[in-house]
Amino acid sequence: MSTSEIFLLAMLLIFAAPYVLWRFCKTDYFAPLVVVQIVMGIVLGPGALGAVFPEYHKFVFNPDVTKTLNGVAMWGVMLFVMLAGVELDLKKVWQYRRESATTAGLSLGVPLLFGCGAALLLMAYPGWKGARAADWQFMLGTGMACAVTALPVLVLLMEKLEILRQPMGQRIMRYASLDDVAIWAVLAVILLDWERMGRQLGFIVTFGVLTLLFRRLMARLAKSDRWYVAIVWLIACGLGADWAGLHFMVGAFLAGVVMDVEWFGQEELDTLFRNVLLVLMPVFFLSTGLRTKWDLGGYSVFFAAGLLLLASVGGKLAGAHLAGRMLKWQRGEASIIGWLLQTKGLIEIVFANILLDKAIITSETFTALLLMAAASTMLTIPVVHPKMHRVQNRGLVGQASS
Repeated sequence: MSTSEIFLLAMLLIFAAPYVLWRFCKTDYFAPLVVVQIVMGIVLGPGALGAVFPEYHKFVFNPDVTKTLNGVAMWGVMLFVMLAGVELDLKKVWQYRRESATTAGLSLGVPLLFGCGAALLLMAYPGWKGARAADWQFMLGTGMACAVTALPVLVLLMEKLEILRQPMGQRIMRYASLDDVAIWAVLAVILLDWERMGRQLGFIVTFGVLTLLFRRLMARLAKSDRWYVAIVWLIACGLGADWAGLHFMVGAFLAGVVMDVEWFGQEELDTLFRNVLLVLMPVFFLSTGLRTKWDLGGYSVFFAAGLLLLASVGGKLAGAHLAGRMLKWQRGEASIIGWLLQTKGLIEIVFANILLDKAIITSETFTALLLMAAASTMLTIPVVHPKMHRVQNRGLVGQASS
């Protein structure tokens, strides 16, 4: 078979297998299609399919096909991360800054500490810390991976729960948005390369100056032109960040966070987001799954995933309950908010990919984080839905926080 035929065979597996499983097994309640795609990416990787059918796996996912898939995945995830940046409404965060800062700080800081503790335990054993990582980088990177909230997937889940446009949904969006800014800021610190410090400072200064010019230009352009200019801006920011050693996805997020939703329209952005999820992100999940490894043994990886899941979920719930006490939330709010904020989804996978690319974590740690992200997201709806049902009679979901 030619390379193009094998590539199309791989694409057939990527798109057909998750959909068939999702549709015929009716997993939507506990595992939306996006979660099934993440899990299927792991199943199609070397740790599962590759172990059972090694020759077939090498035939389908040969180097030429893998390079092509990685290129498609790279472009898809850049668009996805840019859209996640555009979704941030920093004006709302500032308007409710005390409540937002308290909740976001605790829901980020507590799981970060729990995750650092888990990382410290993993560091006692060989094979988890990346070859280029200092101890503090591994601890902070793993801890932040436990503190991540997947804003785009959170939007989908809250839509499913029918609370996205309600006051509680908007509050949760503010908390997650503020956490997203902090997450990418900490990632930039983790990736600081003292040998490239000049480049990185140059990129930050240049980005700041060009952002002012870019925003003025976008405000004057017709709506149809803004899309093309935004794509050029995305590519330039990704290129600049990667050249500076910060990773192209940091640049993609920065490219999006300085854009305004009003330039494009919420409906158009939502449509693009869903199209990216439909057309491009399944390829990213597969390319991510191809990087999973189980060299330390399956039990060790699953133990690490369980440890990280405990740190992640426990930390988010503890942080939300502390915020609830400080801000005098009503009974039941903290539990719902904590469970929704612990959703890891795609941002966790993006974050872990960057850590792996920079050799801060090993493939085994990456696999454990991937399993943790899938389990975290799958837990959300089954746990939150009955909680929502119990509190709706009290009118809790429709109330805004003071």
